[in-house]
Amino acid sequence: MVNQTQITVALDSLGCKLNQAEIQQLAQELSRAGYRLVDSPARADIYILNTCTVTHTADHKSRHLLRMARRLNPSIRVVAIGCYAHRAPQELKKIEGVEMVIGNDRKMGLLKLLEAGSPHPLPPLIEKTGENLRRARAFLKVQDGCRNFCAYCIVPYVRTKEYSVPADKIIAQIREKTAAAFKEVVLTGTEIGVYEHEGVNLEGLLERILAETDIPRIRLSSLQPHHISTGLVKLWREPRLCPHFHPSLQSGSDATLKRMNRRYSTAGYRRAVTLLRDSVPDVAITTDVIVGFPGETDAEFRESLEFCREMRFARIHVFPFSPRPGTAAAQMPGQVSAGVKKGRSRQMLALAKETARRFQREFLGRTMEALWEQESGGIWSGLTGNYLRVYTRSEVVLAGKLTPAKLIKIYRDGVWGEV
Repeated sequence: MVNQTQITVALDSLGCKLNQAEIQQLAQELSRAGYRLVDSPARADIYILNTCTVTHTADHKSRHLLRMARRLNPSIRVVAIGCYAHRAPQELKKIEGVEMVIGNDRKMGLLKLLEAGSPHPLPPLIEKTGENLRRARAFLKVQDGCRNFCAYCIVPYVRTKEYSVPADKIIAQIREKTAAAFKEVVLTGTEIGVYEHEGVNLEGLLERILAETDIPRIRLSSLQPHHISTGLVKLWREPRLCPHFHPSLQSGSDATLKRMNRRYSTAGYRRAVTLLRDSVPDVAITTDVIVGFPGETDAEFRESLEFCREMRFARIHVFPFSPRPGTAAAQMPGQVSAGVKKGRSRQMLALAKETARRFQREFLGRTMEALWEQESGGIWSGLTGNYLRVYTRSEVVLAGKLTPAKLIKIYRDGVWGEV
């Protein structure tokens, strides 16, 4: 048999943690099939982008990365997968060099599609070592799909199949990640609060993970506030569960929430936050907020701003409203001008910085465990269990290590720690 040069693949992902989980899974499958993973399209035979379409900015970033891969490497095979590819495949097919466009219904079968479309035979299977797969955090998809149809959201149109991953499969994946030296798993999905498989709900899944795996840290991605229950929160007596919750808010105005077709009120949201703060020591509560939703008045925006101030969020992701094709909000009267959205974004971002700094200062002088992820210019960065970004200088390689760090001062977007 003629030896084949090992095919190289570069992978990128935009958007949510669910997209990151999927790209990690695909990376593992490609590696096991004999592809060699590289970190840049300039060094790759194939470039795969898991696209996002949640805003027009995400669309733009997706197109930019696909074009940039081709500019860096004119001979590269470019593959677009994911939400934008699902929503508007013809738009992406028009980009020069994009060879394949694969929607969410087919993207997890990408390996077979690549084999079918490859002009070269696949190389022989090459097992990767634990070091090759070594990471700090692993993102695991436990659920997909949504039927809520919030007025602004494109996700139910591009992730149409709602399902939960069997608990046995999740347990096996976590054991595999633990064996490969991961220290944390992030359970993610479109709406993980509705997880249910053969009678096991999210609470039951967490109980099984705690009982049947040794992974040091378990973190949840976004939850709806009405999915935060007393029974669920009681599990956080177990220190392996990270004291970090991301209940999505979107607006602090009840009138705006109603137009958004959200399924909670500010009063319900406040109850969920109170439960978390009363039950989970050192808890970080982060969220998402949309400004400039159609019909949002100055008074409604001020309501939202003051509600966010009251909630004392550790981090706020701020999004100016972006009309998505086919959603109810795209056709609503009272569209807010770009200038007004920009001004409101500035105010909300200023509050986000203020509340983040307040949260960070609460922990100065404390020693907390940090999971170190990456190094740049001699400075390492990582995360505490409650989602504080920590920086330190170390001559020792810290990648993937959990170490105590004394938090001594505010630094960049987080705090400086001494290991």
